[in-house]
Amino acid sequence: MEEVVQQIYQLVKKKMREQGAYDRDSYSQVVDETIAYFYEKGKLGDDENEEFIKDQLLQMWETATGQMADE
Repeated sequence: MEEVVQQIYQLVKKKMREQGAYDRDSYSQVVDETIAYFYEKGKLGDDENEEFIKDQLLQMWETATGQMADE
C-alpha cells in the first residue's frame, strides 16, 4: 500500500504545482480528486483502506509544501 500512497502523493504534488494551489484546503481537495482518479483507473480497488490512504497523504502536507518551495 505504501507504493500506492507514494504514487498518489507524487501526482498530488504535480497537480498542486500546475494549479498554483498551495493551501491546506486545496491540498485536501487534490488528494480527494487523485484518490478518485486512482479508483477510476483501477489502481485502487474496493478492498483498499481509503481512510488510511487519505490520512497518510494529509499527514504529508508540510512535507509537500516544503518540497514544492525548494523546487
